[in-house]
Amino acid sequence: MSTSPAGPPPPADGLVSAARRNLRELAHGLSHASHPSTPLLAGAPKPWQRMLPYVVVLALTATFIPVTINVLTSQYDVPGALAGALGVAKAAPLLMLAHRPLQAWWIIFPADIAGALVVLARSTGPDALWPWTAPALIAYLFLLLALGLRETRRTVVGVWVVTAAAGAALHLIAPDRAADSALLLSILGAVVLVIGAAVRERGEATRRLAEQETISEAERAQRTLLEERTRIARELHDVVAHHMSVITVQADSAPYRISGLSEPAQEEFASIAAAARESLGEMRRLLSVLRSDGTEGDRAPQPGLDRLQQLVEATVRAGLPAELSLAAELGEVPPAVDLSAYRIVQEALANVVRHAPGARTRVSVRAAAGHLNVLVVNGPAPKPAEPLESAGTGHGLVGMRERVRLTGGTLDTGPLPDGGFRVAARMPLPPAMSPSAPSPSEDQ
Repeated sequence: MSTSPAGPPPPADGLVSAARRNLRELAHGLSHASHPSTPLLAGAPKPWQRMLPYVVVLALTATFIPVTINVLTSQYDVPGALAGALGVAKAAPLLMLAHRPLQAWWIIFPADIAGALVVLARSTGPDALWPWTAPALIAYLFLLLALGLRETRRTVVGVWVVTAAAGAALHLIAPDRAADSALLLSILGAVVLVIGAAVRERGEATRRLAEQETISEAERAQRTLLEERTRIARELHDVVAHHMSVITVQADSAPYRISGLSEPAQEEFASIAAAARESLGEMRRLLSVLRSDGTEGDRAPQPGLDRLQQLVEATVRAGLPAELSLAAELGEVPPAVDLSAYRIVQEALANVVRHAPGARTRVSVRAAAGHLNVLVVNGPAPKPAEPLESAGTGHGLVGMRERVRLTGGTLDTGPLPDGGFRVAARMPLPPAMSPSAPSPSEDQ
């Protein structure tokens, strides 16, 4: 006999399984706190803000313990010892609201039910609140507020449902008693939980936004660094390509400029020219990758220290009182250091124009102890004025540091006591050739 394949479960089974799953999740939420036991406002910047939750819960506990005992003894005729035990059980756990509100609910909620059963056994007037006394109702609202601020939405909804169900069950036990406080707690509790949850979700959204801004700032700094590295690589390519082109031309023309070269020497020059051309081709391919964003490189020769005078004069014409002190003999300056020194001075002067317009500025370039020292110092702005740019792009100092780092030097920047700013770069120079050392041409 053939059997038909099992079909999908009937809808009723699906609803039952979904209900069981929701009940398990609800039970887990009510029995497991969704946050570590860190105090509320533990990350606040000021000490008094971090202490505020402890002061509040201490004040609540000190207030509700005697008030609860007094109400139980005077309005509900509960014996003093029993009223004292109930008062402590109902109000002492309020001390836990700052860091463990769900654990406090585990104690306060059963204590309130026990208190309601004790009050049920006593003869009370028609105006007496039941099942929750007035102090218990107000303290429970503070408890719900703390839960709304710390726990997840599922947990606070579960707490409200259990509380409302307990009030309804107590009313069924004694239907002749007016259960006004049960209805009142259900309504006010829902309002308090909504307020607490809204404040908590707003705080979480603010925290996530701050984290995202931090990540965005780090990504922006990384992008700025990569852009500056690409720019430096392009400029250095132009410098190196010029020298490689010179090597190629000299190696190719050597057999025609120098008479009497042997065959091996001509082959050596041809090999040098071929290697230089291959290197130029590789650099051009690299440059095409660097310029894959569609930008065009500067076709003019890259500037160096020989153009500092023109740069300072242009800055003076722009309204910035600047002066240049350039050593007459700097020795042999590598192309990368030459270009980096010019760019550092250029960016430093641009920063003065942007952020301290009119400030007196001094530029000094010296060679000492095998290093090229570049110093740009400006004083404070002559009169208070809004800077031309309130926030820079971040390229300036990042570019300076990257250039100096690539040359193996150091950079020191920072404000001065008088309100000015200082930029000091120190980049290594090649060792000076000894006069007694033979030159490469003499070796040949």
